[in-house]
Parts: sequence; C-alpha cells; structure tokens
Amino acid sequence: MDRITLTGVTAVGYHGVFDFERRDGQPFVVDAVLHTDFTKAAQTDDLQYTAHYGEVAELITKYIEGEPLNLIEALAVRIAEGILANYHVAAVDVTIHKPKAPIEVPFGDVTVSVHRERS
Repeated sequence: MDRITLTGVTAVGYHGVFDFERRDGQPFVVDAVLHTDFTKAAQTDDLQYTAHYGEVAELITKYIEGEPLNLIEALAVRIAEGILANYHVAAVDVTIHKPKAPIEVPFGDVTVSVHRERS
C-alpha cells in the first residue's frame, strides 16, 4: 500500500478537560498517514485519483479549531473518520501532539495515535 504522509499540521484548539484549556486554547499538532494505491494516479498523472493533501490539511485544521472536546483521543478518531469519509484512502493513521499539555513535571510531548481502516 502506498502512503501520503502529512506532518506538523498545526492550529490552536480548545480541547481539554480543564476550564483554562477551553478558555485559553493551545496548539495542537497533527500527523496523518494516508494509505492508498497510487497506481491510477501514477498512470494518469491526475489529482482526482489520489488524496489531495492540501485539502486533507485543511480538514485537519477544521477539526482542531472546531468543537471543543475533552479528550485528544476523541479528536484523533474524529479526524481519522473525517479523512476516511471524504477521501479515497484505504486506511489512515492519525497522531495528535499536545505539546503544551497541563502536566506538572518536565516533558517533551504528549501524543495519541489511532489507526482506522475503511470497512
């Protein structure tokens, strides 16, 4: 299976369980791997036979900036399901980074990852 990889799609969202997270917002960073078959796109050199990664990045941004959720796990699943619903891909891996998570000890990043396949 061929892959399109988007890394570092960043926007401010208002996700989290604490009031200040929903009030102040924070950056969320998303990586997505789209699993698809490039055969027809390569043969025809036509964008309609692959996933338009610019549009996928815009979709991801809409989810980050959209409805506030308590859990980044929920955000990851919604993004993955949105990609599957809107683009011709067989599967998608989505990783959400929450680099400013409210953790009281030094840390580098917090991520959650999901894998979803077309059924």
